[in-house]
Amino acid sequence: MRAFGLAMTLLAAGLMSACTEKADAQSAPPAAAVSAAQVEGGPYVLKGTQVWTVPDPVSGRDYEVFVSLPASYEASPRRRYPVVFVTDADYAFPIIRQVARRVNLDGPVIEEFILVGLSYSRGDNGVVSRNRDYTPTPNGPRNAGAAVHGQGAAYQAYLKSQVIPFVEGRFRADPAKRVLLGHSYGGLLGAQVLFTDPAMFHAYVLGSPSFWFDKRHIMTMEADYARAHKDLPADVFMYVGGYEAPGPSARNTTGPDMVADMKAMEQALRSHGYRGLKVRSTVLEDEDHLTVAPVGFTRALMAVLPAKR
Repeated sequence: MRAFGLAMTLLAAGLMSACTEKADAQSAPPAAAVSAAQVEGGPYVLKGTQVWTVPDPVSGRDYEVFVSLPASYEASPRRRYPVVFVTDADYAFPIIRQVARRVNLDGPVIEEFILVGLSYSRGDNGVVSRNRDYTPTPNGPRNAGAAVHGQGAAYQAYLKSQVIPFVEGRFRADPAKRVLLGHSYGGLLGAQVLFTDPAMFHAYVLGSPSFWFDKRHIMTMEADYARAHKDLPADVFMYVGGYEAPGPSARNTTGPDMVADMKAMEQALRSHGYRGLKVRSTVLEDEDHLTVAPVGFTRALMAVLPAKR
């Protein structure tokens, strides 16, 4: 699978610097040190962003959380904002941050929001962290070797007990407007949360979701939820690239049919007539698993957080 390829491609292109500003003023270096660091050839820094360590007391792992506040945050001290939590933050955080700003240049299109990037566990590379934390069962793909999978439930519990309280305790977040956005395995994680604890978020963006994982186990989770519930209070937006299906015109000639999988999921969700559910999807033509994310992020934000007119 090319599930992690987008991250590697964008990182190689230099879209994300390893150096991000710390938010805590007490930890900031003296002004002289800052000036000395700003030399020719120095690293590019995403100004106005913050990095916080939010440990998981159960696993003992440390995770970094990236934060970007909306432009009006300081000038509107009584205002609370939606929060977009995005997985695979190392590549997705800077893209979404710039998408939100650029789309609104000529007037409000997307509602202002606090962006929270969910990064990988410290000391693990992205492949190890996401294989373990974003998947629902230990049955990884055959080419995964000894890689650990299936701790998605534990990571979900960490998000609920640690990350969400941290964000809502420190920033003026609106608890009624949480969005979880994930691409590939991140989309699979979003679906897992949707079918086990849907109230954790009000909206779910499932981008190019890896519904193929473990013989489409997520469809079993959807069916289990349907047998026990008549309502599903969530706003669900799914996207996939048109080339994410086998065929002579696709770049993915041998992999799973992710287009068909997404359509099957939407059909299943609609068939139950859930109260409180809003679901829609889009196939973005001429895009594959690696190229679809930026335009998918844009369409998703416009769908789940439209600006108030």
